Amino acid sequence: MLNFLRVENFTCHCPGGIGTGHWSPMSQVITLEAEVWHQGDHLKVCSQGYTCCSQEMEEKYSQQSKHDFRNAVVELSNHLQNMFSSRYKKFDEFFKELLENAEKSLNDMFVRTYGRLYMQNSELFKDLFVELKRYYVGGNVNLEEMLNEFWARLLERMFRLVNPQYHFTDEYLECVSKYTEQLKPFGDVPRKLKLQVTRAFVAARTFAQGLAVARDVISKVSAVNPTPQGTRALLKMMYCPHCRGLVSVKPCYNYCFNVMRGCLANQGDLDAEWNIFMDSMLLVAERLEGPFNIESVMDPIDVKISDAIMNMQENSMQVSQKVFQGCGQPKTLAQGRTARSVSESSFSARFRPYNPEERPTTAAGTSLDRLVTDVKEKLKQAKKFWSSLPGNICNDEKMSVGTVNENECWNGSAKSRYDFAVTGNGLASQVNNPEVEVDITKPDMVIRRQIMALRVMTNKLKNAYSGNDVDFIDISEESSGEESGSGCELQQCSPEFEFNATEVTGNSNKSDKTVNTSAATRSGLSQAALLLSILFLAMQRQWR
Repeated sequence: MLNFLRVENFTCHCPGGIGTGHWSPMSQVITLEAEVWHQGDHLKVCSQGYTCCSQEMEEKYSQQSKHDFRNAVVELSNHLQNMFSSRYKKFDEFFKELLENAEKSLNDMFVRTYGRLYMQNSELFKDLFVELKRYYVGGNVNLEEMLNEFWARLLERMFRLVNPQYHFTDEYLECVSKYTEQLKPFGDVPRKLKLQVTRAFVAARTFAQGLAVARDVISKVSAVNPTPQGTRALLKMMYCPHCRGLVSVKPCYNYCFNVMRGCLANQGDLDAEWNIFMDSMLLVAERLEGPFNIESVMDPIDVKISDAIMNMQENSMQVSQKVFQGCGQPKTLAQGRTARSVSESSFSARFRPYNPEERPTTAAGTSLDRLVTDVKEKLKQAKKFWSSLPGNICNDEKMSVGTVNENECWNGSAKSRYDFAVTGNGLASQVNNPEVEVDITKPDMVIRRQIMALRVMTNKLKNAYSGNDVDFIDISEESSGEESGSGCELQQCSPEFEFNATEVTGNSNKSDKTVNTSAATRSGLSQAALLLSILFLAMQRQWR
């Protein structure tokens, strides 16, 4: 990852003479015209002993060391970033195509089964899929309320169809819809489907969002901007030995480790939250494989809705009688209009399932199980990425530090053994770093924002694991284009979020709308208060 400059025409094993060498930034080649050694009093960082580097060359080497360091971090990070980016695209493509296939399957089945009656009411089913798609792409959709509305509207349409001899006003049909949960005209399908759809969609959307957040965090954090002190340390380690004629001598391993840990101190602080985030992603991945599998929910959704319609048809007389008792006897249509209505709304079609070969092909040419199995292995490998980054840079084959004889390596001042111990990971541990002067009182604000973004996403994943939905305003875009090393005001860095919880429960015997509303409000407020407390404590810990 750390690409050293190539040296041509070289005799004195030094990358340039004072005022005699020239440097090509495009080819990264320094060409020597003469062999000039001099006392290094003019050098600011490298040893001021006998040298063949000019002050100009030292400055160019300083810029090059910064460039090499940035490239090394980006190159290692790009592999992981590309993995999350490609997996996000695969999951996103799969989920969207799964919804398209489910809608097409339902439309094809219902056209064949119910014909003109379905086509006259097809917008009801189209609206269902519009809302499901809108939820998945991040829309403000309460799944439970949306599904309740779907079944209430379906009951209104069905009630008209099974009672064509009556005239129903909008007010009457509104009364009918209030009996949806009490009468259970569609059997147990609405309750089961609401539970399955809500859990599956919450898990699918949150998991896809998690992959995108991981991708974006890596992009922002890997855009490193070393401090002046870090740049001095990089120059001293990577190119100062060249000025002594020690071009082939590699840095000592522990020396390289200390320099990299000092330069990547803030990235090291990301590691703990990153690992918790990876564990939360793995938990939701297990849910996607099991009870929250969106593929197993959406693939047969046409069959389930058709079963519900058939159940309503078979129990239409009992349902109608109970509605008439609660909402009153509706007006009868004139005899001619009644006959025409009965003819137009004859509802005798029976469901005939697809043959296996008639069902749509698997979404995106794969299956959810295959996608999850693949990404789980990648998530496990991604753990401890940030704490391992300094060592991975030093161990890269281009650096070859790991193979260096500990007595034959560059220790920062000579070709000799390096005696200092390796410092720990993270900002606080750099207080005793012997190679890089790090101000531990000034955390990198870009990275602090990404730590908070990971915490917010981890909380969403934990809720998704339990079947609950918590929608936060995405704060990741606010830091778009920032490099690690830049700063921001505290009030600008504080995450703001919006709470909207959809709690999935198995209790379907709730008939009092007022009680439901007040209970949901109390639940939402209590959970919001809890989340505010958690974020407050997190901010306290962050700025302590």
